[in-house]
Amino acid sequence: MNASLSLEADRALLGRTSTAEKVAEILRTRIIEGAFQPGERLAEDKIVKALSISRNTLREAFRLLTHARLLTHEMNRGVFVRSLTTDDVRDLYRVRRMIECSVVSAISTPPAGLAQVEAAVTEGERAERAGAWRELGTANMHFHQALTALAGSPRLDEMMQQIIAELRLAFHVMNDPERFHGPYLSRNQAILADLRTGDGPSAADKLSDYLTVAETQLLAGFATFG
Repeated sequence: MNASLSLEADRALLGRTSTAEKVAEILRTRIIEGAFQPGERLAEDKIVKALSISRNTLREAFRLLTHARLLTHEMNRGVFVRSLTTDDVRDLYRVRRMIECSVVSAISTPPAGLAQVEAAVTEGERAERAGAWRELGTANMHFHQALTALAGSPRLDEMMQQIIAELRLAFHVMNDPERFHGPYLSRNQAILADLRTGDGPSAADKLSDYLTVAETQLLAGFATFG
């Protein structure tokens, strides 16, 4: 078979996959922002219409997000936002400590990417003033992504994006978003203050304690929610 003809036959698939990846990114972002709740069925017709895409493209995006552990497919029922377990939460925080604390502890001078961290803190302060607690949670996610980005590693950034998206699926068990998200803003500010002086080890200590407290809160929330 002619190789060039074979590649031409794959052209449509490549274009569809590229579009599917973009759709998956849109849906992943909405999950991080809390727009879709765990256990929620994703209405295929509405998404196809809203994004002006084909069903095949959307189904490929669903497949990608299912592989990323953000969605689940139930036979004869459809596609749903995944619900996490307590084991998932423990594993996510284990990985977060490995990534975030390692990145921050290695800092010895004010890092070049600090503007992103500052922007996330400012975003959180703005949400707090508005009493927008879910938005404060989103700003907090941006803060942790910005911390990881200080390593300058696209691979770590991609891993952190996946972790943050999964973690957002656990937040539904916290029935008081102000009480859950509010106290972490001051912790973010304290970590930022250390980073501004290049004191990575101090920032890492604060971050480690921060993650332990957050994990404990979420696990307690799961126990109550269940």
